[in-house]
Parts: sequence; structure tokens; C-alpha cells
Amino acid sequence: MSGGRRFNSFEIALSGISCAVAVIFLSLGIISGWLTATGYFIGILAMMVPLSKQFFKGGFLAYLGTCILTVVMGAAAKFWDLVPFIMFFGLHPLLNALQVRFKINRWLALAVKAVWFDCTLIAGYFLIYVLGGASLPEPVEEIITGWRLYVVAFTAGSAIFVLYDYLIFKCQIIINNLVYRIKK
Repeated sequence: MSGGRRFNSFEIALSGISCAVAVIFLSLGIISGWLTATGYFIGILAMMVPLSKQFFKGGFLAYLGTCILTVVMGAAAKFWDLVPFIMFFGLHPLLNALQVRFKINRWLALAVKAVWFDCTLIAGYFLIYVLGGASLPEPVEEIITGWRLYVVAFTAGSAIFVLYDYLIFKCQIIINNLVYRIKK
């Protein structure tokens, strides 16, 4: 068996494991309702596994498979809860890995990703709370009515994103170290 073939099977295995773990935890999180954030977090960590070995195609296919299979596994009933993962959180590790691989300026990338995150927050608000019919606590609803939604999203959202992006990079380093121990 040639080395190239073994490399492809390793990429498929890592991507498949990543997809399976993400689908299980995202499905459980979204279906339960109160574990959604946990499902998102474990899904994000799972998306990092193939990227730790620079398997960008495998990482993207794991993301795509995760989104499709999570809907099939029961998240279709609460599809709006999965939209932020589809729009941002599932792709963010891939974009971070590409940023490192192609040595994109960290400040430029941070600005672009922050705007992307803020737009995801706004879209998520409209999809989950306006179209989905979910409700927010009254004090929160008063703060983000009308144009204030955009101010809050682009200020507080960007500030939260800077911390989130930093922590996700640190998580990627931990995942890289764990996956490095796996022999091909």
C-alpha cells in the first residue's frame, strides 16, 4: 500500500470521527434545548481534529457532513438553533487554520472574523427570536430593540469575539497536541 493511500485513509478516519462526535453532541444539545451551548462547544472542538493535521478538505467535509447529519438526526425540528453553527461556529476553526497556514495578518483576520461573528449574531437573533418565536427576558429585549440591536452586536459582540477567538486558538493548540500523539 502506498504512503499516499495511507495518508488519505488517515484523513478520512480523522474527518469521520470528527463528524460523528460533532453530530452526536450537536443533535443532543439542540434536541434537549438546555445543552445547546455544550453541543456547540464540543462540535467546534470536533471540527478542529482534522485541521490539526492540516486536512483542510477533510475538515470542510466533516463540517458539511455534520450540518447535514445533525438536521437528519432530529435538529430539523429546531433548525433555527443550528443556524449559528452553520453560519459561523462550524466554519470558524477552518478559517483559523487557513489563517495560520497562509500567514494572513492576524489583525486583518480578526477584524473580518469579528464582523462575520456580529452579522451571525444579528442573523441568529432574527432567525431564533423573531422567526422562531423564542422569547428573551424583558430587560434584554428592551436593550436590543430597534437600532440598538446593531450597536450591541457590533460593540459587545466584537468584544466577546476577541476573547472567543483567542480561546479557540488556544483550544486548537491543545487539540493539535492531542492528535499529534496519534500515529498515522
